[in-house]
Amino acid sequence: MLREEAENREAHLSPEHDTHPSSGVGLHDLLAYNHALERQNEALQQNQAVIEQARDYYHKLYEFAPIGYITLAHDGRVNAANLTASELLGVDRPQLLGQHFSHFIAHNDQTRWQQLFPSLLASPNNIRQAFDFRMLHHNQSIFDAHLDCLCDTPANGLPTIRMTLTDMSASQRLDHELQLAAIAFDSQEGIFITDADTVILRVNKAFTAITGFSPEEVIGNTPKMLQSGRHDKVFYRALWASLNSVASWQGEIWNRRKNGELYPAWMTITAVHDNTGKLKHYVAAHIDIGVTKAAYEQIERLVFYDPLTNLANRRLLTERLHLGVAASIRNKRHGALLFIDLDNFKLLNDTLGHDMGDLLLKQVAQRLTGIVREVDTVARLGGDEFVVMLEGLDKRAEEAAISAEVVGRKILDALNEPYQLAGHDYRCSCSIGATLFYGYTIPEVDLLRHVDFAMYKAKHNGRNNLCFFDHAMQTALIERTALEADLRQALAKSQFVLFYQKQVSLDNQIVGVEALIRWRHPELGLLEPAQFIPLAEETGLILPIGQWLLETACRQLEQWAGQAQPRHWLLSVNISPIQFHQPNFVQNILTLLDQFAANPHQLKFELTESLVLININEAIAKMNALRDRGVRFSMDNFGTGCSSLSHLAQLPLDQLKIDRSFIHNIGIKPTDTLIVKTIIAMTQTLGIKVIAEGVETVAQRNFLAQQGCTLYQGHLFGQPMPWDEFEAVL
Repeated sequence: MLREEAENREAHLSPEHDTHPSSGVGLHDLLAYNHALERQNEALQQNQAVIEQARDYYHKLYEFAPIGYITLAHDGRVNAANLTASELLGVDRPQLLGQHFSHFIAHNDQTRWQQLFPSLLASPNNIRQAFDFRMLHHNQSIFDAHLDCLCDTPANGLPTIRMTLTDMSASQRLDHELQLAAIAFDSQEGIFITDADTVILRVNKAFTAITGFSPEEVIGNTPKMLQSGRHDKVFYRALWASLNSVASWQGEIWNRRKNGELYPAWMTITAVHDNTGKLKHYVAAHIDIGVTKAAYEQIERLVFYDPLTNLANRRLLTERLHLGVAASIRNKRHGALLFIDLDNFKLLNDTLGHDMGDLLLKQVAQRLTGIVREVDTVARLGGDEFVVMLEGLDKRAEEAAISAEVVGRKILDALNEPYQLAGHDYRCSCSIGATLFYGYTIPEVDLLRHVDFAMYKAKHNGRNNLCFFDHAMQTALIERTALEADLRQALAKSQFVLFYQKQVSLDNQIVGVEALIRWRHPELGLLEPAQFIPLAEETGLILPIGQWLLETACRQLEQWAGQAQPRHWLLSVNISPIQFHQPNFVQNILTLLDQFAANPHQLKFELTESLVLININEAIAKMNALRDRGVRFSMDNFGTGCSSLSHLAQLPLDQLKIDRSFIHNIGIKPTDTLIVKTIIAMTQTLGIKVIAEGVETVAQRNFLAQQGCTLYQGHLFGQPMPWDEFEAVL
C-alpha cells in the first residue's frame, strides 16, 4: 500500500520540464520610425525588469528556504551556505564559510562524522544519503538535525558534498510556513496548493499568467497536466525522496503551458504537516526562468567562448588546463598542448580584407574540432592563434609525445587543404608548437609560454612544421625576450647600418649593389638579417625598420648622383611583405624619391614569391604604379616558392634572382642543377633578366655563363661591407 501510495503521488505531482534556450524619407515616416523605436525601447526596459525580478526571486528562494543548504569541499570545509543554514548554526555566513563542518558536530557524534565523511566523498554521484546528528549551535546549545547528503564529483575536479540541514523541531513551524505562503500567495511567483493526494485546490493569478491555465481548468486536476515529458523516473524518484525525507524540494524543472510551449522554471515544493505529523498539503511555487536562463547562457558564452568561431577562449582554456593538470595526476597520464599559428595570416587580412580572414578562421576552427576527440579542448586565443589541449594520452612521456605528434601532423595536413573564401581559392599552412604536461611540475602559465615559443621555433625552421619544446628552448626563450627588448631601442640608438654587395656582369663590371641591413648590437656584435628580421616581423617593428632602410637607400641614391661610377648602378632593396601590403606603400615610395631627389631608375625592389602571390592583383597594381616612375622589380629567392608560369607572365618583373641554395648545389645535386637550367631557360622565354646569388666558386660562375646567366652576386666577387669600405675597395 505504501508503495502504491508513493507511486500515485509521483504520478500526480510531476511538473516536468525540458532544456529550453529560451534614401530620402518624409517627416511622417521619420515620426513613425521614432515612435516604433520608443515602443521597442519600452519593451526592452520591461524585459530587463522581468529579468531582474526573476533573479531576485531566485535569490530569495535559495536564501530564505525553510531548510539550510550547505556545500562542503573535499577537505570538509564549508564552501557555500544559505542564510537559513547560518541561522540554524548561529554563525554569520562570512564566519561560517571556510570553517570545518565538523566544528558544528556535537562531541558524542564526532567519531561517527569522521568515519562517515570519507565514505560520502567516495560515494557515486547523485546518490542521496540521509543521517541524523546532534549538532552544536554557536551558543553551545545542542539540537537534533537531519542531514541529507549528495556527493557531486565533476569529470575533471575534486568531489564536493551538497547537503540540506533540517532542524527536527522545524516541523512544528510548518503551519506557520503555510500561513506565510498564503501571505505571499498573490506574489509574482506561480503558486498552487494541493491536498495530500496531490489534487490541486487553489492557484494564484501568477500561476495563470505563467501557465495559461485558468483556475477552473486546473482545480480538481493534478500537476500531471503540466508535464513536459522531459524528465525520467529517476528525476521524480529523487524529488519524492526529498519531500519524504526533508519535507521540501527545490530545483530547475521544465513545464508545459496550455498552448503546448515548454518553459524552464525554478520550483520549490513544501510538504505541510499538522501538529500530529500528518501530511495535509503540498505547496509549490515556481517562476519562469526562460528569459533569465537564456540571458545567463548568453553571458556564459560571451565570457567563456570566442564569438567568431564558438571555440573556447583564453579564459576557458586556462580553467580547463587547470583541471587537465589535476586530472593528469589522478589518472597518471600525460596531456599535451599544441599551439597553432597560421602562416601569413596578416597578409591575408591586409590584402583580401578582414572579412576573408574571418571566413578562414571559421573554417580552421571547423577542421580542428573535426580532428580531436570530444574530451579534448580546441580554443582560439585571438587573431590566428589556436590551442589544442589533449588529455589522457599515455603514462609514458615518449608514447604521449608520439600521440601528440600524430595529432599535430593531422592538423598540418588538414589546414594545408585548399580553402574557399567567398569565391577565392586560398591555401594556408600553419606552424605548431607542442609540449607535454604532467602534474604541477611546470606552472600552467609557463606551459603556455613554452608552447608559444615552440611554435615560433617551428616558424623559424621553415613554417608548415611542428616543433616540441625542450629545455634548450628555455635559454633561447630568455634570449629572444632580451633581443626583442633591445630591438625596440635599436632605431633610436642608431644601431642599424647598411652593407652593400656587388652585382656584376659577365665581364666583372659592377652593374649594381644590394643594400643589406645589419644590426650593430652593443653586446652580441654585428647581427645579420636572419637573426632579427623574423622577430621584427612578428612584433611589427619591421615597419619603422623598413622605413629607415628605404630612407637610407634613397639618401644613398642622392649621394650617387654626383659620383662617376655609382650614378649608373642599380640599388637593390629587399621589401618585407608587411611593408609592401601597407595601403600607403606606393605613395610612401614616391614621397621618399621626391624628398631625396633620388633617381627612381636606379632603384630596384626585391620581392619574394609569397609576397606577390597572396594577392596578385594588388601586387600588379602597386608594381605598375611604381614602374611607371622608373622603379624596377626583381623576384628574390626564386625557385623556393610555388610560382606558376601564368603568374610570372602577369607580373611586371625586370629580373629573377635564383636562390643561393640551388647555386650551392650545382654539380652536387642533379635535381638542383636541372632547376637552375630550367629557370635560366624560362627567363629567356619570358624576356626577363636573371641573376644568380650566392656564387662562391669559379666553377659555379662558369656553369651559369654556359647556360646564359650573365649577372652574378656572391662572395666570389665580394662580401657585403659598409659604404666607406666599399668605396675604398673601388
